[in-house]
Amino acid sequence: MAGPVVFALMPLPQLFDANLARSTLLAAAPLIVAGVGELGVERAGMVNIGIEGMMLAGALGAWIGSGMWGLAAGFGLAMVCGMVLAVVFAVAVLRFHADQIVTGTGVNLLALGLTGMAYRWAQEAMSQRVIPAISQQTLAWAATAVAVGLAAVIWAFFRYTRAGLELAAIGEAPEAADTAGVRVRRRKLYAILFGGACAGLAGSYLSTLRVQAFTENMTQGQGFLALAIVIFGRWNGFGIVLSAVFFELVIGIADRFIMHGGVQGQTTELLKMLPYLLSLLALAGVAGRSAAPEGLGKVYLRE
Repeated sequence: MAGPVVFALMPLPQLFDANLARSTLLAAAPLIVAGVGELGVERAGMVNIGIEGMMLAGALGAWIGSGMWGLAAGFGLAMVCGMVLAVVFAVAVLRFHADQIVTGTGVNLLALGLTGMAYRWAQEAMSQRVIPAISQQTLAWAATAVAVGLAAVIWAFFRYTRAGLELAAIGEAPEAADTAGVRVRRRKLYAILFGGACAGLAGSYLSTLRVQAFTENMTQGQGFLALAIVIFGRWNGFGIVLSAVFFELVIGIADRFIMHGGVQGQTTELLKMLPYLLSLLALAGVAGRSAAPEGLGKVYLRE
C-alpha cells in the first residue's frame, strides 16, 4: 500500500508546473495533426487505421530529409511519404472495395517492414549528418500553433465551406450526395490523401522535433491514439485538440507519479496502462457514437 499512499500525498506544485505544460503541448501536437487528418477521412465515411504506418513513414522521411537537405525538406518529404501509403490505401478501398480495417492493418505492416529496411540502408549515410536542433521553448509554441491552427482550419472547412459540407454529406449519405452531383469517389480520394499528409507531418514531429533521430517502430501506438482522440473529440476539430491535450496530460501526470511519487510494482504498471485504457474506452464508443457519420466504414458501390 506504500505506492498508493505516496500517490495521494504527492504535492500539487510538484505535479503541475510549466515543464509539465510544455511537455504536454509538445506531445499533443503530433496527435492533434494526425487526428485532424483522420477527421477528414472519417467525415468522408472511411476509417483509416493505417495512420500508424503513415506516421512511421513520415518519421523516417523527415529524419532523412532533414539530415540531407534541412528541416523544411524533411517536413515536405514526411508528408510525401504519408501520401504514398495513402495512395496504397485509397486504391485498395476505392478501386477494389477492400475492407478498410484489413487494408489499414496491411498498410501498417507494410510501413513497419519498409521503414525498417530503409532505416538500415540509410543509417550509415545519416551517421555523417546532423539534424538542426531547435530550442524547446520555440519548438513548443511553433508545434502547438501549427497543430491548433490546422484544427481551426478544418473546423471552419466543415462548418462554412461548400466543399466541407459536401464532404460531410458523403460521410452521412453517399447515395444522396452522388445523386446531387457530388463526385463521391474523387472526394474520398482527396480526404485520404489529406489524412496521409497529416499523418506524415505528425510523424515528422517524432524524428526531428521531439528527438533528432529515427528508431524502428518509434510511433509506438501514436497513430492508434490519434484514432481514439477523433472519437473522444466527437468528430470535431476543437474536440480533437482538447482530447489530445487530455490524453497527454494523463500520460505526463502518470510519468511524474512513476518518477517522483514513489509508486512502484503493480501501481507503476497500472499508471503506464492508463492512457491506453482510455483509448480502448474511446474506441468502444464511450465518447458517444451518436456523433459518428452514418456512413462511417461502409463501402459505397455506385449503381
